[in-house]
Formats: sequence, C-alpha cells, structure tokens
Amino acid sequence: MKNRFIKKPNKQKKKRQVIPLRLNILFFVIFILFSALILRLGVVQIVQGETYKRQLEETDDVSVTKNVPRGVIYDRNYNLLVGNSAVKSITYARSEKTPPSEMISVAKKLDKLITVTPDTKLTERDLQDYWILTHEKASLARLTKAEKNLDGAKAYKKQVENVTKADLDSLSSEDKRIATIYKKMTAGYALSQVAIKSKGVTDEEIAKVSENLESLPGVDTTTDWNRFYTYDETLRSILGSVSTEKQGIPSDKVDYYLAQGYSRNDRVGRSYLEAQYESVLAGQKSKSNSVLDSNGNIVETVEKYEGSKGKDLVLSVDVEFQKKVEEILKDNMRIGKASGGSDLFDRAFAVAMDPYTGQVLALAGQKINDKGEYEDYSLGNFTTAYNMGSAVKGATVLAGIMSDAITENTVFVDQPIVFKGTRPKSSWFNRNGERSLSLNPVGALEISSNSYMYQTAMKMAGAKYVYNGPFRASPETFDKMRYYYNQFGLGVKTGIDLPGEQVGFKGDDKTVGKILDFAIGQYDSYTPLQLAQYGATIANGGYRIQPTMLKEIRDPSTNGDTVGKVATEQEPKVLNQIGVPSSAIKEVQEGFYAVTHGGNGTGKGYFGDLPVSVAGKTGTAQAFYDGPKKESAMAGVWNTTFVGYAPAEKPEISIAVVVPWGYRDNGSSDPKINMKISAQIFKAYFDLKEERAKAGKDTSKVDQPINNKAAAAAAQTKLND
Repeated sequence: MKNRFIKKPNKQKKKRQVIPLRLNILFFVIFILFSALILRLGVVQIVQGETYKRQLEETDDVSVTKNVPRGVIYDRNYNLLVGNSAVKSITYARSEKTPPSEMISVAKKLDKLITVTPDTKLTERDLQDYWILTHEKASLARLTKAEKNLDGAKAYKKQVENVTKADLDSLSSEDKRIATIYKKMTAGYALSQVAIKSKGVTDEEIAKVSENLESLPGVDTTTDWNRFYTYDETLRSILGSVSTEKQGIPSDKVDYYLAQGYSRNDRVGRSYLEAQYESVLAGQKSKSNSVLDSNGNIVETVEKYEGSKGKDLVLSVDVEFQKKVEEILKDNMRIGKASGGSDLFDRAFAVAMDPYTGQVLALAGQKINDKGEYEDYSLGNFTTAYNMGSAVKGATVLAGIMSDAITENTVFVDQPIVFKGTRPKSSWFNRNGERSLSLNPVGALEISSNSYMYQTAMKMAGAKYVYNGPFRASPETFDKMRYYYNQFGLGVKTGIDLPGEQVGFKGDDKTVGKILDFAIGQYDSYTPLQLAQYGATIANGGYRIQPTMLKEIRDPSTNGDTVGKVATEQEPKVLNQIGVPSSAIKEVQEGFYAVTHGGNGTGKGYFGDLPVSVAGKTGTAQAFYDGPKKESAMAGVWNTTFVGYAPAEKPEISIAVVVPWGYRDNGSSDPKINMKISAQIFKAYFDLKEERAKAGKDTSKVDQPINNKAAAAAAQTKLND
C-alpha cells in the first residue's frame, strides 16, 4: 500500500497574510481621518479663516464720559462769587471685565510713580480684601474641601473670616499705600473715571505716569477742578455746595440723575443755588469711545465729543451791598446783645429787593452760635418763620377793603375792645381809653392802631361789637383772612428760585377771639422773605412779583477777563394782582409814608438823614420763644420788624427787617435795632449808588469785564495753598 502524503496548510503563513490586511485597513482609516482633518483645516483656514480672524480680533466700542468744569457764579455787577480752580489729576477707569488681580497690579505700579499717603479710613475689610488678593494661594489653601465647593460669595466670605490679625499686622506701609490706591480704583463704576490723586499732583508725577500709560490700563492724566468762594462766608449758605466724587449723586435723587445721563460718582450741586441750577451749571460732559478687546480690557480711547463747560449764573445780588448789610446786622446785634433781657436773642434777618422785578439785591441773615461767633444764616430768610406784628397791618386794611368789610374812608374810634370774660385788648397808646382817636386807614397805620385792626377783623367776621358782650364769629373767618393775606405772599410760598422754602405756621388755637390777634400779626407766623414780598407788593402798586436770585444766564467766558455773552435774561413774573382799586393801594402807601413822616408816626425820626424819602411800617410782636435753648421754650419774648421802601414816590428798593426774640417780656426795654438796621440799609444802598455814579461804573458794556479779578485770584491761591 502506498503511503500517501497529504500537504497541510501553512498556518503561520496564513497568519502572516492576515496582519498586513488589518494594518492596511487601519492605515486606510487613519488616512481617511487625516484627510477629513486636512479638509476641515482647509475649510477653516481658507473658507472661514477671515471670519474666525475677525472674531479673534473682535473689539467692543463703549462710551466713556468725563465731567467738565461747572459754570461760575457772578453777582449783578459781574464780581466773581464762585469759581473753579483747575488741578492736575490722575484718574482710573476700569472696564466691566477688569479682574481684581489686574487692578492690584496697576495699583502696585502706580505706587512706584506717585506719592500716596495711606488712607486713615482704610477699614479692616479693606485690608482683608487686599490681603486675600495678594495672598491668593495661601487664602484658598485655608478653605476646607466643603468650603471650596460653596458658591463664590459664600466661599469668599469664608476666605475673609480666615484672615487673621497676624495677617493684617504683617501688611507694610507700602501694602497700605497700594490698598489705598486699590480702594480708590474700586470706588467708581465701570467705565467711569475716578480720581486716584487730585490734590498735590506734581508735574513730575504727571510726566512719570504719562510715560507709562501703556503698562497702566485704565489710568489717565487729566485736569480736575475745585470750587472756590471769593468772599468766604458771604452768602455761603445760599450759594450751596457741590458733592465730592466719593459722595457722587445724592441717594434720594439717584433715579432722576441716572435718567439724565449722570454716573453715580458724578459731582453735582447738593444744595441751594448749586442744586437749583444744576442743569445750567453742569454743562455737557465730554464723550470718548473706549475700545475694548475680547477680554474687556481698554485698548484705545478716542475723544468723540470734547464737551462744553457749564453756563454761568449772574445773580441779582449786589455783593458789595450784601456785605454791608451783613455788617449792619452784626453791628446792631452787638447793640441788642448789650441790652437787658437779650439772652435768647441770637439772630437777625434783612431782605432787600427791587419791587418791580423781584430781583433780590441782598439776602442777609446772621446767627450767633454757641461760641459767640457770627455765622451766615441767609437761608433763614425763607426757612424760618416768626410772628411779624404790626408790620402786616397794611394787609389787614386791604383785606378789609377786598372783603367789603370797610372802605378807603372808613373811620373807627380807637378804643379798648372788651368782651365778656376776657382782658381788654387795646392799642399801645390807648390802654385805658384815655386817647380815643377817630382814625381812617391812613391814621390807623401811622399810629399803628390795634383797635382799628380789631374792628376791621370783626367786620370781616360779620360780628357786631358790644362792649363786655360775647364775641360770636365763625371759625371760617381764619380761612377768609388767610385767603386775603395770601394775595400779598403772607402764608404762602413766595416762589423764590431756592429749594427748601417754608410757608410759615398757622395758629392752631381756633378760639374765635384769636381773629383779633391775627389782624395785628400775632397769630400766624411768616418768613422774612414773605414779609419782603408783601412790602414790595405795596411798593409797586399791588402786584405780587416772584422774587428771584437770578438776573441772567451767560455763556462761559472765552478769555477769563470778560464775562460771556448773555444766553437768557430773567423776566419779572407777576404771581397775582391785588383785587382793589389803585386808590386803595395809594391809601395804604400814604399810611406807610405817614409812619415815617407823620407827627405821630411810629417810624418817625429814624430816616431823616437819608437823601430820599422812606415809607414803611414798623412791627412789634409779643411772641413765645421756640429757639435752640430748649430750657427756655415758650418764654415770653418780643419780635421787632420793619417793612418799607424808598424813594417813597417811585421805589427802587424794598426791604424787610426781622429781629426775632430781641428781648424778654419781663420789662426789658426795646433797643429799636430793627429801626437802626433799616435806616442803615437804606443809607448803604444810596451811598453805594452815589459812589458808583461818581466813579462812572457801567455794567451794561458788551464786553463786560470781570470786576474783581484780583480778589478772585487771591481766593483761588488760598484754596490751592
């Protein structure tokens, strides 16, 4: 049998054939993937390359605003009252994405370039934040695993809690300087400038910072401004104040100012004229476009609009006259304080205005503080109220005529008024009826008859007087009398262009007999400015004019030597006309003239030395003390007043003088300083007028020079020193 040999397959060979096949498949797959990748890269680079390049280089344009200098304030004769002193400033503006680490880095660099004193108001929290930012790894290492998993705010709170006293004690004076700079950098809002240093910046510091601006993102060198006041305390309370950058816009007006385009840390007028005319004085802020890269960093800043300085205010006040009135008040207050019973006397007021335009020529008030020093209290003329006494009797007469209770020719016999169960009420000169005169309105005003005013009020109330009988009248008579008094500005806002004006206080005792006290100015209380508006209404023939502190608005000065062009002139505003014939107004004017010139006039003998004739009405009110000395509350005191105008024939100036709590109701004598003040104010006004006429001063020039450049420069130098 033949041996058959069967040839077996070579397994090893077959195995070697399978491996290359798998490799080939793998290589093919890799080839496909690489081809797809190359294709994708080609698409990205060739087809979409420009798109991605633009995205990579994409930037945002955002507007950054900067404040401009405020408008300045002049008096009516173009003497600079409030100006701006330019100061070098180093500022910082962060973007919305600027990390704290970058700000710390910038702060460290700035510390090497400028001199900064560590802020004494750095809080413990300020230093804790600084330590965490400069010891980030050490701070995070102190957190437990669970604390690290907390949300950002809670985790950071734990970091703050973990900062020890030893950590804070380890901070050097250099650290505290840097922390001070960092605190100032974080004080502002994103894309709004804050001052890092704005006082005592040297030229060398400006140069150093300017040379390194490329490595100091957000930092800039610029010019800031500070307000200076040429005449120190004169009108200081009326001129108002401007907020600091730290104070920013007032919290109670945040929404209003933000809606107007302000930033939260913008400097704005905080009070009185600075606040009242904020929209005029603020000007238009400059605008710049800041280019931000994709990380939110400021790459470039390009000025878009340089802004415009605020317009200038020209006040109606005459600063030379104002200063003289203030000194007159002080001099006579010293006389008053030297008199008996004057321990509660601490203030006096005077308002002078043009009765035809309402322009306030002087708004003066002085107050004696706890140290015995005099302080400007001009704002008290419209924020405080007092019983004015007989000075308001002109309004009582005209109210009687308007209500048809009396006529211009009504005659009453001055007699003590006695009601059942009450003490007699009489005129000062006729306590017991020994001088019972028949008086018409002129005579009643001349001699200041209380009885005439009582009888007028009773007629207005529809009451019939019976000696020792009952007094029956409707309490509505109070409202009726107030309605007529309001026509003169008594008991209502005058409308002056100053915030915070008060209306006075209404007597709250509804006993109908108080109607008689109302008629002689010893019930409701009024502000000195209201008394002045009432006097001006009598002076000009019956027109109640709105008082104003503003004469005109001017464009900014272009050269610093002359004021700018007139932008707006203030026109007189008539609030109402008294509803009586002109003959009735003339009757009261004759009565006012008789007060200062008549044989029995209560103001006779005080104005004889003046070059012009004065008409007016004196006032003395028995009142109750309600001042700062609480231990003397409700003590009996006397207020003295005067309201008048000159020349009597055609008034140029109308004044009101109020001396509250001048002396106690304990037998002390009246030093009559209300009359002395009034006479001296008129004299000061007409003396100034004569001096200026002789000097040939003209304030109507087209290129009107700034009249007090030397004084303003001295005040500016004083501020900078």
